[in-house]
Amino acid sequence: MNALPRPTAEHPRAGARRAQILAAAAACFRSHGFHGASIASISAAAGMSAGHIYHYFENKEAIIAGIVAQDLDHALDVTAQLRSSPDVLGALQAAVAGGVARSLDADTAALRVEIAAEASRNERVAAIVRAADEQGIASLVETLRSMRRARGHCDDDAALSGMAEVIAALFDGLTVRGIRHPGLDREAAIRMIRRIVASFADEA
Repeated sequence: MNALPRPTAEHPRAGARRAQILAAAAACFRSHGFHGASIASISAAAGMSAGHIYHYFENKEAIIAGIVAQDLDHALDVTAQLRSSPDVLGALQAAVAGGVARSLDADTAALRVEIAAEASRNERVAAIVRAADEQGIASLVETLRSMRRARGHCDDDAALSGMAEVIAALFDGLTVRGIRHPGLDREAAIRMIRRIVASFADEA
């Protein structure tokens, strides 16, 4: 399995610079698309020279890798916290609201859709996105395994992967639905997803 490296410890100033570039690039990608956002425009948005940006990122694909790694880091941290809970099902259900809010956030949605669109035509970006997805799904599978074991179930990886894919599809779908239907009833979505998660807890 290809692995997307998680961010490693670095000098606080360097980390802040990287974060500044990634935030500027994300804003440019949302506004102008991957191809419309040049290093020059990212440089202007970040308030630093293009040479400074190239010091941290080789090209725009490397910047996308950094953005995807940030998103993955968040997902891995959340699932690790869920597994550490004495009540994994309850923690999962509680986390649904945050997941729905994140999926329906307009800026997050615009950026994710832009990256997915570029991945559909750029194999290098596709490899970045797929490696992150593999790691995210694997962590969710382990979270579901913990939930199911606590309730007396012993499952093979295929069954757990199927559950994880459904949950991922729900949140990915919400990102697109939020763009198509900004007035979507968030509370209803939260209730329905919580029901689905609960159904997975005791599915035979």
